[in-house]
Amino acid sequence: MWQTIRYLESHSSSPTLGLVSGDQVYPVTKLVPDWTEPCAMWRVLRALDLPLDVAFSTMADKLQPVSLAQLVSTNSLLAPVTPDEVWAAGVTYERSKDARNAETKIADSVYDRVYAAKRPEIFFKATGNRVTGPLRDLYLRNDSSWMVPEPELGVVISEIGEIIGFTLGNDMSSRDIEGENPLYLPQAKIFNGSCAIGPSLLWNTGEQRPEQWTLQMDILREGSSVFSGKVSVSQLRRSLDELISYLLHDNPVPTGSVLLTGTGIVPPDDFTLHNRDEIEISISEIGTLKNRVMA
Repeated sequence: MWQTIRYLESHSSSPTLGLVSGDQVYPVTKLVPDWTEPCAMWRVLRALDLPLDVAFSTMADKLQPVSLAQLVSTNSLLAPVTPDEVWAAGVTYERSKDARNAETKIADSVYDRVYAAKRPEIFFKATGNRVTGPLRDLYLRNDSSWMVPEPELGVVISEIGEIIGFTLGNDMSSRDIEGENPLYLPQAKIFNGSCAIGPSLLWNTGEQRPEQWTLQMDILREGSSVFSGKVSVSQLRRSLDELISYLLHDNPVPTGSVLLTGTGIVPPDDFTLHNRDEIEISISEIGTLKNRVMA
């Protein structure tokens, strides 16, 4: 399964797109300088109708690899894609429904209704300049006292809804602000440093089976675990195609947009993030997205 990352070389201010194989990264931007984003490469390969495995192997054979471990150690990684838009789906796992019911102050909960409704909850999350990559800092709202990360499987899509690939996302959320009133959702979700994506883009070759994946999150405080949880993606109530179709209904999005598909891992109600907590979100097929949160 092929993955790509984006990173900065020490002598350049322009991103490099790299194919990942084990601990080796093949800088495809050196072959085609315009390929600094995976969607630029995707458009060409799609137009040529080349099998991805063949195309990627051919490119790798022509390139001198660099060490992935070195890129990580020098904090050179960027978000694997710079989306114009990030969207997110809510209440797609039963655990998310239960958590949203627990935080709301409304007796007749809208969250029960949306969980069972035909139409999913889909909301705007971030623009590209609001997206943080792996090993970068996220931030806490200074007007919130109850903040949690939301680990999610993300899909990178084309303008007509094709799944280009899969990544991980952290949809940082303020539970007290949203719980006060659902109309405060944008303030609970959209703020400086509220969204992380990475560490890689796992390309969709048609062989991936997301429903067989396990999503895990670990939160560390001063080096010790304060929360750990996991969920099978099979518990996602709605299919990826269903979520994408509702996102695109009378709503054109540019190729390279990211749709986060909801979370099934929520810390207990007495938990809130602290300054300098470290968050690790993993799907073994994609990798681990690591970020620190700062006040």
